[in-house]
Amino acid sequence: MKEYKYKVKGAEYTVRIEEVEGNLAKVEVNGIPFEVEMERPMHLTHKPVIRPVAHVHHGPVTPAVDPKQPEPQTGKGTAVRAPLPGTINAVAVNVGQEVKKGQTVVVLEAMKMENNIGAECDGTITAVHVSKGDSVREGAILVTIG
Repeated sequence: MKEYKYKVKGAEYTVRIEEVEGNLAKVEVNGIPFEVEMERPMHLTHKPVIRPVAHVHHGPVTPAVDPKQPEPQTGKGTAVRAPLPGTINAVAVNVGQEVKKGQTVVVLEAMKMENNIGAECDGTITAVHVSKGDSVREGAILVTIG
């Protein structure tokens, strides 16, 4: 989703492009949704980079994080949190595994895009708080690195 600000004859407009498929675009102009038909299809110049995951944890599926539930204990170390809400597509680490800063620990799908969530520091995984298929909110603790 991209957002643009325009000024036409002194009037300000905020335009959000929600989705483009072929020559049809779903947009919002100052909060009002529109479907726009373009003369020719729009070609996206940038495609997401999807990297393979070395190892995938195949644990049981647990329910989405409930805001009424207390936050899980992080254990000792640094909590790696979800930068945005989404669904866990893969857990690439296990408890006791050594990781390096930037190494993918979780693959999070958000807005139809896979996001590799990296370790925030070097260390050992002391806790894994999510499983494949979990829905998480922004800020949810995914793993803890000690």
